[in-house]
Amino acid sequence: MSVAGIEQRTRPLRRDAQERRGRLIAAAQREFAAHGADASLEKIARDAGVAIGTLYRHFPTRLDLLMAAFRPRVQQFRDGATKALAIDDPWAGFVYYLENLFAMQVGDRGFNDFLSRRFTDNAETERIHDEMCQQIEDVLTRAQKAGEARPDITQADIVNLIWSNGRIIEATSDTAPNAWRRYLHLMLDAYRAERAHPIPEPPMTSGQLYDAMVHLSEAK
Repeated sequence: MSVAGIEQRTRPLRRDAQERRGRLIAAAQREFAAHGADASLEKIARDAGVAIGTLYRHFPTRLDLLMAAFRPRVQQFRDGATKALAIDDPWAGFVYYLENLFAMQVGDRGFNDFLSRRFTDNAETERIHDEMCQQIEDVLTRAQKAGEARPDITQADIVNLIWSNGRIIEATSDTAPNAWRRYLHLMLDAYRAERAHPIPEPPMTSGQLYDAMVHLSEAK
């Protein structure tokens, strides 16, 4: 977060400023959900009934606004991961984690973008993505140690599945909005230990995965 953003967070706001900030966050949540993380900030300001300068006074960068808009979704995501790890059966916990994660991609293009990319100039988003990767590692390793998930699956394979699911949702949201669940469960069948066969291509390294997520941000 920028220095101005930190100062904005620590200074108490007047009631009218709090109301404008609340309207901006609500408008951003709608616009990011509909049009993705690169949605028009000018339209968000118009929908909130404020000038673009007011938006930048509250949120000096796009990422400041993204993080304010996504904060409830991030908490929902964390709660789902905690619940997945609390499920006694490791495979059931793995399935629950992915179903919850993928369901959160539905109807929210902005959060889908956030899950898929790395924003290297923002420490908060980097920390959240590191936390997400650790959660994937935790639920996956647990299922692998139980002999339920094939041992050659890596964190990068799961992130690639997140990318694939995002495109499936984009293509089918109007015609078959639940189609993503079929393809998730087809992949889950492939992830079972008893389905394992040799794979001709090794998994992406953690460095390759990181670079690919950064590339998705830079390509927009």
